[in-house]
This record gives sequence, C-alpha cells and structure tokens, in this order.
Amino acid sequence: MTESILVIEDEERIARLLQLELLHAGYSVELAFDGSAGLMKALNADWHLILLDIMLPGVNGFDFISTYRKINQKTPIIILTASGTPADIVNGLDLGGQDYVTKPFHMEELLARIRACIRYTALPRMTNKDHAKNVPIIYCLKDTEINLSTREVLQNGVKVDLTPKEFQLLLYFIEHPNEILTREQIMRDVWGYAFLGNSNLVDVYIRYVRKKLQATSPTIRTIRGAGYILEM
Repeated sequence: MTESILVIEDEERIARLLQLELLHAGYSVELAFDGSAGLMKALNADWHLILLDIMLPGVNGFDFISTYRKINQKTPIIILTASGTPADIVNGLDLGGQDYVTKPFHMEELLARIRACIRYTALPRMTNKDHAKNVPIIYCLKDTEINLSTREVLQNGVKVDLTPKEFQLLLYFIEHPNEILTREQIMRDVWGYAFLGNSNLVDVYIRYVRKKLQATSPTIRTIRGAGYILEM
C-alpha cells in the first residue's frame, strides 16, 4: 500500500517542490495551502504522516497540532519551521509533533526523517486473539507500570500522559536496562536515522520524559561524555 502524506504549507513553491520530491520517492501526496484547509483534510482522511508548516494563515501550526491531537494521537507530524527558535521547536514538540526540520532543509534529510517517523511511530499492539485471551503486555518498574498494548503509563495508579515518541523512548530504555546508550544509538534506534551533530532532539525528549516521570520512578541518568543510562 502506498503511504500517504499531507503537506500543509502556504508557500506554494515549496509545497509543489515537496510534492514532486515525495511523489518521486513513492508516496501519495495531497497539499493544503492554509491551516484551515489542512485541518479539514487531516481530519477527513487517514494519513501516514503530516508535514506541517508553523506559520500558516487561518489556523497556525501550533493550533493545528493542538486541535488534531485531541482526535488523532497516532499520525506523526513533522514540523517545518523557518525560524528554528528553541521556543517554537519545543512548543511544537510539546503539543504533539514527532520531529522538526528547519528551513531551508536538505531533501534527503527530510526523506530520512519521514521514513523514520512512518517506520517507528506504530508500536506492537495486541492481536484480536490476545484481546480475547485478555493477555496484557506490561512492564512494571518501581512505582511505574508501562502497558505496551494500551500505550499507557501509570504511576501509583495515576496516568502519565506521554506523546508517542516519548513512550517509544521510554520503552527503548526499558529494553536496555543499566546499559549506557549514546545519543547516536538512541537517534538511530528510536528515530531511525543517523545522528545529526547539531540536533538536540535526544536531549530534549529525555528532559520531557524525566519531567513527566516522578523521581521515584525509573531514573534516566546522564553519563557525562558518554550518553544516558536507565538505572534499575
């Protein structure tokens, strides 16, 4: 099945260029040139990925993400930003974006990020047979319970809201307990592409996970000059 991408970009020249490149890469593509039209298209069809400009007429990118995530938590969103300011990037990721690319961007890098988001967004889920047998897939660590089948994290019975990428990052650490993981490893295995020297995505997302998990929960510790480790 051809993977579908919705491009929401008000600069028509950039949108058309993205469309040509994505079609050449084998994706099906639709365009929207403002946030309102983009939100309507996003909600009225199923997409494998959304490329979203932040500075849009009508509904801006931040409002788009906030509204869309109330209905769809799964479809990955890659943010296209001209400013590249930390505040804009962090805000977009906080609201539910999976990744970001700063304009001007290299098409090969964007294609790699698209492949990674589509490949790694969906975590394994229980089959109908598993549901019939009522078989949960759960990790229990200290006061934290991670349910793989429902993608829920509970601390002392209270739900912790993690974005899909935060959940995936936490799961990656759980699968590699007491092991020092470099930024390169994390970027490759969680995001699916080679580490970019000027990217702080790993650090940003680890801060997010640490902030949402309480101190009594599994601790992701920084190993200076080496990487990170989940101490259990």
